Formats: sequence, C-alpha cells, structure tokens
Amino acid sequence: MTRLLEGADVCLEAHGSALKVEGRVGFEAAADLAEAGRGWLASQPAGTRVSFDLTGVADVSSAALSVLLEWARAARTAGLKLQAVRLSPALRRLTDLAGLERLLPVESDAA
Repeated sequence: MTRLLEGADVCLEAHGSALKVEGRVGFEAAADLAEAGRGWLASQPAGTRVSFDLTGVADVSSAALSVLLEWARAARTAGLKLQAVRLSPALRRLTDLAGLERLLPVESDAA
C-alpha cells in the first residue's frame, strides 16, 4: 500500500493495481485527488489492469464523479485497462442518475 494523498477529509492510496479513496470527496479536495491519481496512473506500465475503489467515499458530490471520469481518461491515455470500479452506495446512486454506468466498468452491489 502506498499513500498518494492525505488531507483532512480524504485519503488516496494505491493498493497493488488499484486506487482506493476514503473520506469526503468535495470540490476542495477534487483537484488534488485527480492530480495524485493521474500521476500514479501515468507511472503504471501500458497494458496494466487497474481498478478504482471508492467504496469508502462519504458525503458524495459531483466532484467525486469528476475525479472518477478524469482517472478513467488518464488510464485510457496511459494505455491501461480499467478493469473495475467499486462505488459506495451513495456514489453508485449518483453515477446511475448521471448515466455514467454505461461508460465505466462499475461492479454490481453483489460483487
């Protein structure tokens, strides 16, 4: 486990080939979170399968969706394969409302 970012309300860690976020993802943390994740994604070898784990995200806002989409774009640019996206229930509802489940490999709640 490598800690990539730690703020007052949010923490970003790399666990193997996964980015894991815990805490609040508000607009004040979104830019730093997106940048830290982009940097880690750019450092991975092309062809690597990566996943995003946002099951520990609380107090969801559209800022979390922005970070998620930015990471998906960065993974694609780096030639990585986005294997799975795990979301907290609140973030899953927001993702469904925004229609983003078609764009991301979101794992079902049963997974």
